[in-house]
Amino acid sequence: MDFAFSPEDVAFRQEVRDFLRRELPPNRPIRNDREPMSAEEEETWWSLAAKLAEKGWLTMAWPKQYGGMGVSPIRQLVFNEEIAYELVLQVWAIGVNMVGPVIMRFGDEAQKARYLPAIARLEETWCQGFSEPEAGSDLASLSCPAVADGDAFVVNGTKIWTSHAFRARQMILLARTDPKAPKHKGISCLAVDMESPGITIQPLTNLLDSAAFNQIYFDNVRVPRENLIGELNQGWFAATLTLEHERVMVGVRQAVEGYRFLNGLVDYVKTQRHADGLSARELDLVKLALADMRVTFEVGRLLNYQAAWLLEQGKSAAIEASMTKLLATEYDQRLANIALKVLDQRGQLMPGSWGAPPLGGGFPSWYVAVMGHTIAAGTSEVLRNVIAQRGLGLPRAD
Repeated sequence: MDFAFSPEDVAFRQEVRDFLRRELPPNRPIRNDREPMSAEEEETWWSLAAKLAEKGWLTMAWPKQYGGMGVSPIRQLVFNEEIAYELVLQVWAIGVNMVGPVIMRFGDEAQKARYLPAIARLEETWCQGFSEPEAGSDLASLSCPAVADGDAFVVNGTKIWTSHAFRARQMILLARTDPKAPKHKGISCLAVDMESPGITIQPLTNLLDSAAFNQIYFDNVRVPRENLIGELNQGWFAATLTLEHERVMVGVRQAVEGYRFLNGLVDYVKTQRHADGLSARELDLVKLALADMRVTFEVGRLLNYQAAWLLEQGKSAAIEASMTKLLATEYDQRLANIALKVLDQRGQLMPGSWGAPPLGGGFPSWYVAVMGHTIAAGTSEVLRNVIAQRGLGLPRAD
């Protein structure tokens, strides 16, 4: 593959940068999506998202008949990189990047007409009902039942670690529709209206005092049969496609977010650490560590481009998606550890504190947030197994 961008893609990247510079508030707090936000900050991100949707940028790689522009996944990747670098809260991410592709592949024409334009116009946002208290890494062991009852399925049970469920109008749900079938073959995929009677959303407060995660309880929730996405008991295919797109999305976002923090740390070392009396040897060790982080980022970036290129060719990027997600999340954790060592005690200062280090004191909260990155969207252990078995053809361990 050719890693050079076309002149049109280069020009588009600059267009996106110019747009974000005009639209984003100057000197805004640098936050990640696991931190609590004020009503004013929430309004800023929703307003920006609405403008991006109006320009058609959120779904530009979608076919035109579904609300897209029909451009290449590479052009979409350029946009996703610029959005991630500015640490924009991507309120559209699950619907646009994960649910949309699943409905295009497995949904019927009525579902495509019902959901895809609403996702593209940001009229409806989505959350993901996959994990359960006893089914996370081994997702196929999920037990939340959906029992057929006339023209509907009746859902009971719970889902957990549901990101931003309080913002969502719809959920893509995996439920057990055949408890007697092998665990991968008795699952169905449903679209669930989050305003349905019987749904309770319970916030799960994280170490940053944010309820970005939620636990969802279903009490005799009726889901119309017409909301079945794909064939009955064949939802595992939808699940794997969802996870493939999620891992590509996470790989791009977290790698580029980490690069933003890396650049802030490099600027700090150039201007501040030397003046603080760092010895020449210590400075050399810091420079080597930061150089290694830059090289690692570039490797991850090329993997992201390869995954986008495979999607552009109509091929599966499942292995590459696992590689990009694994590398990006472990990269973030390594960089966070290096950052707090370099920043010393100043690395503990939160936004608004006097003398806070680069990016307005964003490092401490980012350090806390990235600790969970190697669990969400597939643990590092699971992804290594995927790469080993499906990518390298290695045998399963007995």
